[in-house]
Amino acid sequence: MPSSRTASDRAASRVVDEIQRMIISGELLPGQQVRQELMAERLGVSRLPVREGLRQLTAEGLVRHEHNVGYAVARLEQFEFDQIYLMRAALEREVLVSLPVFDNKALAHVRSLADEVAEAADRVDILTMRLSNQAFHFAMFDQSPMNLIVQELRRLWTLAMPYHAVYLYDPAARIRILEEHEDMIAALADHDNHRLVELMNAHRRGGESGTSTVLRAGGVSPAV
Repeated sequence: MPSSRTASDRAASRVVDEIQRMIISGELLPGQQVRQELMAERLGVSRLPVREGLRQLTAEGLVRHEHNVGYAVARLEQFEFDQIYLMRAALEREVLVSLPVFDNKALAHVRSLADEVAEAADRVDILTMRLSNQAFHFAMFDQSPMNLIVQELRRLWTLAMPYHAVYLYDPAARIRILEEHEDMIAALADHDNHRLVELMNAHRRGGESGTSTVLRAGGVSPAV
């Protein structure tokens, strides 16, 4: 029996990871229903771990459940979006202040991810840019000893991720993002964590403003 429970837990965890990936990538959009039978077929599991995974995602706020309707990707209202950015501002400050000195290997990894963002921006590959941008920031966040806070930040980023695509279609926004990444790397190399906080605050405000426009317009388009 213990091994059976362990296998079930692994299957549910796989469901959670896959649905999170689909939300981040835009394959599942805000408000879109998550069909249990289709997800079970896609992952090659029974509906039991799918239901358990969806319950976990509901508890985290990524998915919502409506009685007699089923599960759907959470759709943010403006006041919910504002709360996400309020929490991000508070938590990201603490994480960035706590960062240790980055050695050459860690800095090179951050640099390589910034280059991936820039290459995706040149191709106007918005999906790759979104994913690489998140990887760039979490390459810094993950070095913090505040692992529980970083875990919560990952959840908050995932909640807001589907709304970021339209903002990135603006050429001026893409240029600004790349420039700000360069400034962040310089602050990181200097171990100037307080400067890094200032840069991140400005960086976040640009994303918040652009994404709010999407919310006011009524959400995201399936085309993105």
